Amino acid sequence: MTAPGLLVAAPRSGSGKTTLVLGLLRALARTGTVVQPMKCGPDYIDPGFHAVAAGRTSRNLDGWAMRPALLDGLVAAASASADLVVCEALMGLFDGVAAPGATDDGSSAGIAARTGWPVLLVLDVSGQSQSAGAVAKGFATFRPDVAVAGVVLNKAASERHLALARRGIEAAGLPVVGALPRRPDLVLPERHLGLVQAEETPGLERILDDLADFVAAHVDLAAVRALAQPAAAGPAAPGAGLDPPGQRIALARDAAFSFVYPHLLEGWRAAGAEIVPFSPLADEAPDPGADIAWLPGGYPELHAGRLAANTRFLDGLRRFAATRPVHGECGGYMTLGRVLVDADGVPHAMAGLLDLETSFARRRMSLGYRHARLAVDGPLGRAGSALRGHEFHYATTLHAGDEAPFRVTDANGTDLGPMGGRRGLVTGSFFHVIDRAGTG
Repeated sequence: MTAPGLLVAAPRSGSGKTTLVLGLLRALARTGTVVQPMKCGPDYIDPGFHAVAAGRTSRNLDGWAMRPALLDGLVAAASASADLVVCEALMGLFDGVAAPGATDDGSSAGIAARTGWPVLLVLDVSGQSQSAGAVAKGFATFRPDVAVAGVVLNKAASERHLALARRGIEAAGLPVVGALPRRPDLVLPERHLGLVQAEETPGLERILDDLADFVAAHVDLAAVRALAQPAAAGPAAPGAGLDPPGQRIALARDAAFSFVYPHLLEGWRAAGAEIVPFSPLADEAPDPGADIAWLPGGYPELHAGRLAANTRFLDGLRRFAATRPVHGECGGYMTLGRVLVDADGVPHAMAGLLDLETSFARRRMSLGYRHARLAVDGPLGRAGSALRGHEFHYATTLHAGDEAPFRVTDANGTDLGPMGGRRGLVTGSFFHVIDRAGTG
């Protein structure tokens, strides 16, 4: 049986999507509903909260970076093993890039159009009332292949305010299935890349229960479920994911190294690879029996002093790199370098496997989709192979003296030049891989 799904979206970031989604996930799960969370676009942090709220791993769907076979396969797998799929949009519903990628322009609307999932629109009505109806009508008619099925009002100031806003929405021909009053106490802590990670948020279970109580009291859960429709996306093709970089993969995994997409790990396991986690923060070295060590992104800058003092981890990583490949993404890449300067300007010695120095004392945001072509053979493929992914960090590169393993362009095809470093069997860059490039 194929589970119905819906996409929770809004006109812009900060409208209350995550609050509503987390409350829905936990409230529905408490009724015994098997609810599968998903997230549009490149995002590591929100899916971590989804997983805790729903008790199921949340998966990303990305129309720019994912080929159709991979995207459709993820939707099909989610729909086959749940009672309901709830997908959280990114940014505004129609926000994407100018040049389409593997499947579409990367917008949440593209996911809604491909899957056929109806949209539950969250409208922050602070500062307006009946005018919210014009916003809702505009969103409902902007793309004929995207169906806005219902609306949840957020930040209603009073019963009178709610009545006026509801009148505008209903005049636009849309049902209001919930209205959330202002609750400034129901917030999640944030840091420079977004929310503090789920595993680091104190009292998260209580927060999620409070959100579930709040949403259940102000949203008609049965009406929300009735809006959902089965996905129209097709099944996955064999070998739709990214090839594993080794048969036995030592994966850094803790609060400093947590940014790895579930679909990559699942794809590697499906291809026969074994993944062996280790914790640099616990001073653990990569498994010496592994074929490759993989250090994903995360927050090493928050733990730089501890990492620098963990000699078993650093010495073990250096021994490993003498005979087998090591690859680092973003935070993992910075850890492979010589020096990481923290936000207070304090330098910390890292592994020294790459001629790299990075700093958080000089913060500068780098954000966007990336099309990467391999300049040399490496863990991600043969020279000339093309990949899609993204870059999102605030670190500044002070020095990088190694040969670059990638050459990258942005989503519009603008050449951004070489990226990353390679020395011996060690490679790394700020590029987070999502899928192979192509349309198959």
